[in-house]
Amino acid sequence: MAEEVRAEMVANVWKVLVNKGDQVADGDTLVILESMKMEIPVLAEVDGTVTSVAVAEGGVVQEGDLIAEIS
Repeated sequence: MAEEVRAEMVANVWKVLVNKGDQVADGDTLVILESMKMEIPVLAEVDGTVTSVAVAEGGVVQEGDLIAEIS
C-alpha cells in the first residue's frame, strides 16, 4: 500500500526535490513549501520508491492536498 504525503497547510510549492521512481528514506526531504516567508520541508515518513509526485514548483497546495506517494 502506498504512503500518501499530504500538505499540512496552505503554501506555495517552492522546490520539488524528488521525481517519480526515486528511492527515498524516512526523513528525506521531498518538497520545500513556502508560507509567510518561511521554508517548510515536507519529509518522507517511510523508506521506499516515489510512485507519484502530485505538485509542481510554483504551484499552490491547500491543507490536505496530495504531495506525493511512496510505496
